[in-house]
Amino acid sequence: MQEPKRRKSRSRTRSRRAHWKTTVPSLVRCDNRACRELKLAHRACPRCGQYRGRWVTA
Repeated sequence: MQEPKRRKSRSRTRSRRAHWKTTVPSLVRCDNRACRELKLAHRACPRCGQYRGRWVTA
């Protein structure tokens, strides 16, 4: 395999990496009417332990 002819400069590397951004996790309300805690989507509620109306055991 061939090697790069020249080293990439720091500014070129950093400008390429400038577009790497993190996103805020999407939070949804728990389906349990008694709980209604904010939780991550597609995961069991950390407070009441329900997911899609079912009790989930860890």
